[in-house]
Amino acid sequence: MKNKIKIMFFGDIVGKPGRNAVKDYLVKLEDKPDFIIANVENASHGFGLTQKNYNELLSYGIDCFTSGNHIWDKREIFLYIDEADKLIRPINYPSETKGAGYRIIEKNGIKIGVINVLGRTFMTALESPWSLIDNAIEEIKKETSVIIMDLHAEATAEKVCMAKYYAKKGVTGIFGTHTHVQTADERIYEDCCAYITDAGFCGDDEGVIGMCYEASIKRLISSIPERLDVASSGRNRVNGVVITVDVESGRSEKIERFNELIINNEENIIMKG
Repeated sequence: MKNKIKIMFFGDIVGKPGRNAVKDYLVKLEDKPDFIIANVENASHGFGLTQKNYNELLSYGIDCFTSGNHIWDKREIFLYIDEADKLIRPINYPSETKGAGYRIIEKNGIKIGVINVLGRTFMTALESPWSLIDNAIEEIKKETSVIIMDLHAEATAEKVCMAKYYAKKGVTGIFGTHTHVQTADERIYEDCCAYITDAGFCGDDEGVIGMCYEASIKRLISSIPERLDVASSGRNRVNGVVITVDVESGRSEKIERFNELIINNEENIIMKG
């Protein structure tokens, strides 16, 4: 069993362009990570996740899927989420909600705990996550020291506060999602917890956080609700982070962002930083 592992985290995957971007990126990637996590709440036409797309993403080699407030947008999620043992919904939905708020996933003899949390500032009001996270950490630490948290939240201050607090409790990595814009503040708190305020997104590079510009601007100008479709210019981008982790202690030793433009012309995949 390895003493050091690399964990890759993809920011919010938006629609088919996002799914294709992740697939192409992983195909071209030479230094393969040991474990891959991706946020998939927008993976099916920008809203929610179908079972077909869940299985598609599994086939790319992704080991765990986190989500957020949009995970419920495709109604079929309620039919399969309990059996989808690699998919996590935010932990602070009511206890009777279908699905799991955290999971422990084993790969190549190494167990990794993954927690999903929904922020409460400028977001849908849910239960306070603090005690729920504490309980999840306690349970996970019975089996592994490696704990990753997807913090799906709007407010930077909330993300930073939660990261500093849970770094002191030995969490390995806390990665922000939801805004679809990658931040440049990656760091390691308390010499153990890798952090970034937002990992960014995977999807069309010419759209508005992955969605088509025309509908987005019309909605802003008119203030009238407008159907939003996924952008599809053929120029896709992948955002995320890779961390290096000491398995025994669960401490992150390094965090690196990646931000790549991917153009697939059917003959060759071109990656540009």
